[in-house]
Amino acid sequence: MIYNLLSLLAGALISVMVAANGGLTEVYGVYPATIIIHIAGLIFISAFVLIKRENPFAVKCVWYLYLGGALGVLTTLANNIAFGRISVSEILAIGLFGQCAASLVYDQFGFMGMAKRPFRAQRIIGFIIILAGIAVMTDRFDALAMSVSFAAGINIVVSRTINAKLSEYKGVRGGTFFNYLIGLAVAAPVCLVLGGGFPAFEFSPNVFIYLGGIFGVCIVLVCNIAVAKVSSFYLTLLMFIGQVFTGVLVDAVIKQEFSLKILLGGVFVTAGLCADLLLDGKKNVDKSI
Repeated sequence: MIYNLLSLLAGALISVMVAANGGLTEVYGVYPATIIIHIAGLIFISAFVLIKRENPFAVKCVWYLYLGGALGVLTTLANNIAFGRISVSEILAIGLFGQCAASLVYDQFGFMGMAKRPFRAQRIIGFIIILAGIAVMTDRFDALAMSVSFAAGINIVVSRTINAKLSEYKGVRGGTFFNYLIGLAVAAPVCLVLGGGFPAFEFSPNVFIYLGGIFGVCIVLVCNIAVAKVSSFYLTLLMFIGQVFTGVLVDAVIKQEFSLKILLGGVFVTAGLCADLLLDGKKNVDKSI
């Protein structure tokens, strides 16, 4: 139960992080904001590691376990490509579809040493309700935007799994440290080239916009703990539910906006998850009798 709550918390933090990062982007632009986010996150987790007197470099791992941070940069760039071509709710919906597809594959085959949780026929009902929620949030077609959003969803599952595996060797904080170190090492040159250089920095009095990197660190920390304990599919849905309902609240408070599509999509996904949990639980009970 505690890991399910952590998954919901991670989703809620994503919505708060998005609000902070959005404010930062409005002030500095997409590419400089991406670099600032990674710098803030790296400073925060580095301080955490130093206080705990941990040495993230003490244990060596295979090279691909360090790629989680780099994949996170690709997710950001993919979302930037889709932004403006389709709505935010559609980016969220198609991204969820990509995450669900990747999560089901991970659960089915247990990639990277993750526990196998095969898909059972009785879960079809819950999955159909979840797809209905995704459909509610989507009302137009743009091949490029929908493709990169779907790819970004897959990328999220892959990167969080890699981060979790790295944390098994480096510890939860050590794994998060490398996520931001590698992420900054990739984001800085890419964003400086694409963004045409870094503009003169002028500090904004709105301190909240600089907290996105810190929220991001907290999300990675929570995911590193929950990934090994919750199925990839359930983790995806729980995070989405936390993100959707917190996002609706954040929009209402900060932007004074309300999206019925996102709310309805969240209700459908929640209903589908509950149906899936009940049917899966009933199957397990029947097996034990």
